[in-house]
Amino acid sequence: MTPFDYSRASDVADALRMGAGVQAKFLGGGTNLVDLMRETIERPAALVDITGLPAEITERDDGGLVIGAAVRNTALAEHRTVRTRYPVLSRAILAGASAQIRNMATVGGNLLQRTRCSYFYDDAGSRCNKRQPGQGCDAIDGFNRNHAILGASEACVATHPSDMCVALAALDAVVHLEGRGGARTLPLVELHRLPGDRPDLETALQPGELITAIELPAQPIAARSTYRKVRDRSSYAFALVSVAAALELDGDTVKDVRVALGGVAHKPWRALEAEQALRGGKVSEAAFRAAAEAELAHAVPLSCNTFKIELAKRTITAVLGELAGAAR
Repeated sequence: MTPFDYSRASDVADALRMGAGVQAKFLGGGTNLVDLMRETIERPAALVDITGLPAEITERDDGGLVIGAAVRNTALAEHRTVRTRYPVLSRAILAGASAQIRNMATVGGNLLQRTRCSYFYDDAGSRCNKRQPGQGCDAIDGFNRNHAILGASEACVATHPSDMCVALAALDAVVHLEGRGGARTLPLVELHRLPGDRPDLETALQPGELITAIELPAQPIAARSTYRKVRDRSSYAFALVSVAAALELDGDTVKDVRVALGGVAHKPWRALEAEQALRGGKVSEAAFRAAAEAELAHAVPLSCNTFKIELAKRTITAVLGELAGAAR
């Protein structure tokens, strides 16, 4: 591990001052950053410990929630309002990792975790444009079973590993940021970037900018929501495909719907084409399947992951069918 300086921030202003260096990193739970430092993938010159920042979940007057970035994943998943009004979020977090990791990991850190692509981690023997732009991507012609089928590029086919972020994408979450230029907000779906020709630029954060909170708008539809993760084993495995969905019916008609996918793209994938196909239509398995077909129409499989296309279609259809059955 490369030597680094360490400091502990007392508040947001303190954190921004300490993190002003180009090679500084903010340290939350450290469940991803410290691993990357051990592997020398990340080499920050300084770490700014932000675990002392407020870790509160505040209910707004309109019924929405503001979640501090330092809130631990376990606390968020177990929060009564989250479990009752936003069950998809609680279920996604519980599907995401071991209890020990959830106890350490923070909400802000979860948003910023990096891909688990094995070629990205193999600094000694593999080419990776995410580590070194212009180097090449060995995953494209390598073992790519876990890689992207949507939104990828010739420079990178890695997937975003977070389960929590998939649920947040479905919930229209908003990210609160603080930086040298002041405070701003950003829709969660705009936080993460598709790879294009610069996969090393993973988010829309400005240098030295800090995530301070996540805002969940009040949405009655979110109360009927769920998360399903399809993986190779039942615990502590990243998603081959995951689906976060919420459904509101008016009789047998889809009044409103939210769908987001994980395990299929470089970022949490909001399934806007599927949503558009479903709104105002009648509830049926055929309609759910048709919406899934529309969303996956532009999927581009790699040599080892063609199965993901059908798996995603079946999972979307099954999750929407489960929610529709619960609504009747």
